Amino acid sequence: MKSLAAVLVCVALCWQGLNAVCPDHTTLTDVNGAKLCARFFEDSSPIYAQSCGGESMDVYPGDDVPNMPLRWNNRVSSLVVARYCSLTVWDFYLKEGEKKKFSAGIQYRLREVSQGLIGSWDNDISGYYCTC
Repeated sequence: MKSLAAVLVCVALCWQGLNAVCPDHTTLTDVNGAKLCARFFEDSSPIYAQSCGGESMDVYPGDDVPNMPLRWNNRVSSLVVARYCSLTVWDFYLKEGEKKKFSAGIQYRLREVSQGLIGSWDNDISGYYCTC
């Protein structure tokens, strides 16, 4: 019975990430073809190929957002920064607290990006500034 439960949990977790594929940071655009600076994702996975899942939020060049929308505050688990762009994030509203700068590329798991002595950037972004 324990084996069946373990298999069902594995299937549920794998199913959730089957369609999750991080976009190519060299060609990152929105649905209308406009260049993006970055894209946030609500989900990540221990399997990199299944990260960048769930809902996403687009970030445009020059976006300066000291307060994340409530729906996205402390919810980002993976992100992609477009080529020739950089994204600076803060862990508190009004761009207060710890900050981290991400350069172009894919960050599959923000859980792997340390924040201070303990903790990570997983579900801890409250403000951002993106430039290209």
